[in-house]
Amino acid sequence: MPFDYDRFLVDQLIRPVANLYRVTPLALGETPAGPPIAYVRQKKLKIKEDIRFYADEGETQELFRIKARSLLDIGGSRYDVFEGEERIGLLWHKFGESLIRTTWHVGGPDEQEIALARERSAAAAVGRRLVDFVPYVGEYIPIPYNFEILIDDQVVGGMNRKFKLRVQYVLDLSGDREKKLDRRLAVALAVGLDTLQNR
Repeated sequence: MPFDYDRFLVDQLIRPVANLYRVTPLALGETPAGPPIAYVRQKKLKIKEDIRFYADEGETQELFRIKARSLLDIGGSRYDVFEGEERIGLLWHKFGESLIRTTWHVGGPDEQEIALARERSAAAAVGRRLVDFVPYVGEYIPIPYNFEILIDDQVVGGMNRKFKLRVQYVLDLSGDREKKLDRRLAVALAVGLDTLQNR
């Protein structure tokens, strides 16, 4: 199965009218374990977020999607993850608890929390916020934007940004040996951590 892996490379493909991402499973190190398993499209300037994951670059076969629950959610944001008409999970972000370190929650189909993703370093998170206040400077000063992923209060993996010309992340869930976190939800979270931060 394409999403049976524990590690994935998520890289952004630059396009003028949409954010495009490609998801590739990883073997040891950063060696691809095979061809890309998902291509992701986020249309820019949409009023209500709708991010589609496809099995092929031609976007003929949809795998799943992230859909905003409402236009405005005071105090936070909620995004359902659907495969067809079936909800497979929920991503949500609470404004208050993300003032220092960005924090996202991951729930299953029943909305019960399965995992938590938060910025790994509070100091780096504060530094990144300070730099972002300076016009044009934040885009050119590389500050790590790395997350740790926790299940049952235990760190089971993370998402680390690689400093390359285009945005690349390595999603690693090697510590989740029982696969409590659906890998489709984990990949949706990884893309959401990059695309939904300013929502």
